[in-house]
Amino acid sequence: MRSTLKRAATSLLGMACLWATGPLQAQEPAPATQAKVLRYALRAAETGFDPAQISDSYSKAVAAGIFDAPLEFAYHARPAQLRPNTLVAMPEVSADFKTLTFELKPGIFFNDDPAFKGLKVGEKRELTAADYVFSIKRHYDPQWKSSNLYLLENVKILGLSELRKELMAAKKPFDYDRPVEGLKVLDRYRFQVKLGVGDPRFIYQFADAGFLGAVAREVVEFYGSKIMEHPVGTNAWALGEWRRSSKIVLERNPNFREVRYAEVAPAGNPALAAQVNALQGRRLPLPDRVEIAIIEESQPRWLSFLNGEKDVIEEVPPDFATIAMPNNKLAPNLAKRGIQMTRYPRVDAHFTYFNMEDATVGGYTPDRIALRRAISLALDTGKMIRLARRGQALPAQGPISPDTFGYDPAFKSEMSEFNLPKAKSLLDLYGYVDKDGDGWRDKPDGSPLQLEYATQPDGLNRQFNELWQKDMAALQVRIKFKTAKWPENLKSANAAKLQMWGVGWVATAPDGDTFLALGDGGAKGKANKARFDLPAYNALYQKQKALPDGPERQAVMAEAAKLLVAYMPYKIEVHRVFTDMAQPWVLGYGRNVFVRDFWKYVDIDTEVLQRGAQ
Repeated sequence: MRSTLKRAATSLLGMACLWATGPLQAQEPAPATQAKVLRYALRAAETGFDPAQISDSYSKAVAAGIFDAPLEFAYHARPAQLRPNTLVAMPEVSADFKTLTFELKPGIFFNDDPAFKGLKVGEKRELTAADYVFSIKRHYDPQWKSSNLYLLENVKILGLSELRKELMAAKKPFDYDRPVEGLKVLDRYRFQVKLGVGDPRFIYQFADAGFLGAVAREVVEFYGSKIMEHPVGTNAWALGEWRRSSKIVLERNPNFREVRYAEVAPAGNPALAAQVNALQGRRLPLPDRVEIAIIEESQPRWLSFLNGEKDVIEEVPPDFATIAMPNNKLAPNLAKRGIQMTRYPRVDAHFTYFNMEDATVGGYTPDRIALRRAISLALDTGKMIRLARRGQALPAQGPISPDTFGYDPAFKSEMSEFNLPKAKSLLDLYGYVDKDGDGWRDKPDGSPLQLEYATQPDGLNRQFNELWQKDMAALQVRIKFKTAKWPENLKSANAAKLQMWGVGWVATAPDGDTFLALGDGGAKGKANKARFDLPAYNALYQKQKALPDGPERQAVMAEAAKLLVAYMPYKIEVHRVFTDMAQPWVLGYGRNVFVRDFWKYVDIDTEVLQRGAQ
């Protein structure tokens, strides 16, 4: 059976090679007036499109195209650069970072929707300061079970957490009309946020439209529990079609304000710079429609790009890295077609978490710490990078990703160590030995030691599972795999129902705080899927939040990272390196991991599309 599967895999790979080296299958010529459609695929299914309920990067990417945050990151800027989006200027921030005042541009309108009742014919629903205040408050409403609430509670917006606790204790609905000191509408276009804890980097949160994008109260009240299916925003796109876990279509928002392309040409890429310069002054969004397919398997996702069925592929699957970019350079046959390649660090951490409340792998006693450390030491991350990831990742020493503040390239730790003898010795020392002679280790109390790893039904995860299986077998530890779709695993993870799960965490801002939040006790069940809760760590996490960037904060972040290594609630495996590719008819495509809704900045040259690659 194994040899049969191997021959089938080789056949598929050979077929991919033939596709990669053969001529591009041009689409049927279309009329000159055809709509400009940007087509690409997500590698995992979405969960919905309500900023108060979503936390996965796939759903947030779509939501960011529909909703507007007050701020945004410039598309091509390096290093990352914040700028006003719906605001007239950057917010006024007090010297102690505890008061932020925002002023909106007049004349920004929501997409038309039946929820907006009582408007005169031709009248549009305008975005106001009250919409942002309402959208922030929604994260405190227990009805929506916000996974991002911890980001707001960390800075203690004055009065909101207290209001939430009071109403929950009284079993009353959340009162959106109750005034609180920390969140006020000053007038139609101005609102103010007051914090109990000054955080110099809290402002970054207001650039995440998938978190703090403006949602109208009328829309939420109109659709109620169905709000995940009915996103209505003020950004460039409106949801045109949605087939869950299959297809998402975004159409132009006809009420989108007049915004002109004014991105700064990136340095070091003359071809892209020429495209950027040619797009100056064009009205956004540049495409007419965005069609997003959900293709979980690597092989069909890659072939759909090679066949010209997709305009952009985000993250060339590692399975095909040696074909598409041998030695990390664009393959000659693809270069001849005019395929464009963008290679970049993902600014993320990919890890396996251990549920700290699980009866087998959780806990803070020396034996449980030893078990997690042994599992980590027995996992050959180097082999995983070479075989499954095809070299498209860097081994992680700790949680903080490169290209964020707090990352120390000189920091080395046990996190990246592969040492099977050391792992075995740890388990022997703490009584995880074979007590019944069946060849597998048992718990110190004599009961079977059994790991259960949550996974997804795609080829890359199957490769990960095989490597985990081999490495745990070498450690004499049983492991079984529980397979489900991404949204189901996410739901189970938030409910603490998974023992172990491998998942990635992507930064939304160029700061290491987002990775340290993985261990924050206040974020259990949210960012902190491991549900790690150590007072010493929590204190360090809160301390670094209040410090300005500099050596002192760097030192505190380093101490926090060391505690995560010592207690091992996460096996931080790698920081991924991604390569995106775009067809020759795609203009202006670059990659900024902090800009989720890149679609509006990318144009389609329909003449080149009709001719096919030369």
